[in-house]
Amino acid sequence: SLLTADGLRFMLTSPVPNFMSFGPVAVILVAMIGVGLAEESGLIKALVRQIVVVAPRSAITFIIVLLGVVSSIAADAGYLVLVPLGAAAFHSLGRHPLAGLAAAFAGVAGGFLTNLFVTPTDAILTEITNDAIRLLNPTLSTGLTGNLFFMIASTLLVAIVCTVLTERFIEPHLGPYQGGVPIDTGEGVTDAERRGLRFTLWTLAGFVVVIGLLSAPPGAVLRHQETGAILGGSPFMDGLIVLIMLLFLALGIAYGKGAGTINTVTEGVNAVVKTFNSLAGLVFLLLVIAQFIAFFNFTNIATVTAVGLADLLGDVQIGTVGLLVGFVVVIGIVDLLITGAIAKWAIFAPVFVPLFMQLGVEPDFVLAAYRVGDSPANVITPLNVYLAMIVAFAQKYQPESGVGTVVALMLPYTVVLFIVWTLMLVGWYLLGIPLGFG
Repeated sequence: SLLTADGLRFMLTSPVPNFMSFGPVAVILVAMIGVGLAEESGLIKALVRQIVVVAPRSAITFIIVLLGVVSSIAADAGYLVLVPLGAAAFHSLGRHPLAGLAAAFAGVAGGFLTNLFVTPTDAILTEITNDAIRLLNPTLSTGLTGNLFFMIASTLLVAIVCTVLTERFIEPHLGPYQGGVPIDTGEGVTDAERRGLRFTLWTLAGFVVVIGLLSAPPGAVLRHQETGAILGGSPFMDGLIVLIMLLFLALGIAYGKGAGTINTVTEGVNAVVKTFNSLAGLVFLLLVIAQFIAFFNFTNIATVTAVGLADLLGDVQIGTVGLLVGFVVVIGIVDLLITGAIAKWAIFAPVFVPLFMQLGVEPDFVLAAYRVGDSPANVITPLNVYLAMIVAFAQKYQPESGVGTVVALMLPYTVVLFIVWTLMLVGWYLLGIPLGFG
């Protein structure tokens, strides 16, 4: 349809609006003001040095992956903070930084729909599920904690699988890192760095207190004005990226003052400018990806494919377990084309929730199967809006890295997670273990 008259007009007139409305551009640029200053001040390097000294070396990979999975409670913070932190931590240990990047990315994206806690995304998925349930039975509903037991188990599974994959396959496959000399961790941080970290800790405590006062009390500024909720459409959640920027800005300044790396306003501004100078290649990649996604969406290929696969799966006679596995496979395929978890569930829930209910499968289990199918492919789809940023992080350590490098690096995570996680889902169903409560 891009070769029709309407398609040609769209390709000619939409590139500027496509780029301006591409959310990750603003998210990355705003967040990098703070994250960039923190990095240029030396905070990230000192923090990594402290982590690798304090934490057991054998547990570093597991900790990085687990933090990546849990980071989904803070929206996109994991992409912005944990992925580069994972690479830096591995580099500081003399390990290949791309292995650390892969481990963190696998946790953040590959485990996006699971967590140890209930997330804002869970609230939306639950509401969509309830709308689908009412199509068949208006008296039934499910709650936010309906998948909690399964989510906790899935979080640990993702962390363990990604840790084993990273250490037993990815890192040996990459070989020794030849890109530079690892950071010397020595006996830990220097006295100046320790003073900077102490200033950082005080600033972090003060920041948490201020945000707590602005969000915790009833009627607080950062709560939803009508419902009083902190999560879900509240100023706190809508302003999370700005809060992340302010947090790292404050931490970077505090560390710089304490360690003596940033002493004037000019030095702070220059640190931010240096960060933005390094983002030129990333901005160009985002421009290209914004056009690709917009043109792809214009064709409606993803929606047509999703509906066709849903119809096909609904017509086959393969038993309940086979249908569950088929559902997971369909979601995984569609995830390569439609990356938004909420958008996909809005398409599939009205079809499959009533279908599985008629087969005696509870709606919570359908949602659990959706979580399994949706997450693993996030790390390899070219339509992941943060893929360009991951490539930019990889190029810091391996300049010749590209989209193909990252996709090839992450493919084993997708395949293994998909298989192991699906097996756990089937076992959970056959054993009749409760998915959650409420």
